[in-house]
Amino acid sequence: MIDPAKRIENWDAAFDTTTIKTKLDKKRAKMLEHVSSVQPMIAAMELQVKQVCDGAGVSTIQLPFYLCFGREMWALTRKDISGETMALEAAVQVAKWKQRGLTEAVLQAIRTDVFNVVAPVGAVTGCGFQLAADGPARSEVRAGMG
Repeated sequence: MIDPAKRIENWDAAFDTTTIKTKLDKKRAKMLEHVSSVQPMIAAMELQVKQVCDGAGVSTIQLPFYLCFGREMWALTRKDISGETMALEAAVQVAKWKQRGLTEAVLQAIRTDVFNVVAPVGAVTGCGFQLAADGPARSEVRAGMG
């Protein structure tokens, strides 16, 4: 077992603010360039999500949750995935946010209209959900579980 004093010493060395500042100063220009290029895309996406929500009559109090769904979908689109894999990943997000109380039809509209991602083909099962082209449904609890 490592001595707690040694752990504290290691932490103190790793989080030396002079070292951190030096590293960040070297990276700051690239970081600012990246943030400056990404933020307009995020703002445009959020506006589109708001427009879909407005068209569906979503309550203002629920809007932040749909925006979170949109940000998660946006993050998926930034990865190097497409086609059926992207459709399945999007279905997982739809299922997750539906279980959190959001309206499935609105989530699907955001997925399709904002991100141009279609529903998956066929059904996929796992983790207590059945993900199908018509949307997720809670699967039966197997005998002996629970």
